[in-house]
Amino acid sequence: MKFPRNARIFRGQLDAAPFAAVFFLLVIFVLLTSLVYTPGVHINLPAAPAADIAGVAGPTVTVAVDKEGRYYYKNQIISEADLKRSLEAEVKKSSEPLTLVFLADQGTAYGVCVHLAGLARTLTGIKDVLWQTLPRPATSFSKRP
Repeated sequence: MKFPRNARIFRGQLDAAPFAAVFFLLVIFVLLTSLVYTPGVHINLPAAPAADIAGVAGPTVTVAVDKEGRYYYKNQIISEADLKRSLEAEVKKSSEPLTLVFLADQGTAYGVCVHLAGLARTLTGIKDVLWQTLPRPATSFSKRP
């Protein structure tokens, strides 16, 4: 069976208007996404090149502090008294001792960090307090022979 072939090579001119419209739409989308508010608190963790903690064995509890000294627990802003009650509740729920992972912004006062560590040490079910830092950047790459 022979099919009729009516496909021809396009030899006309391309219209630039559709390409320009698509380009301008892409530019508008990129500009609008950069102006959109992203919820949450941006915490800049400090870099500690000597810190090579692989992980924590056992259950953990995470508390974040921004540079104004506000506490965040389970992605919610929380007062110090409520934080202490929440940590006590977590200690009661856990069968193993907990590790408090502390996310502190670079601009957080040292006294706030020490105060939170002291608050965690007063609770009997928290065994360690760890300060989370940025991972060490890779400085050298191995070359293959």
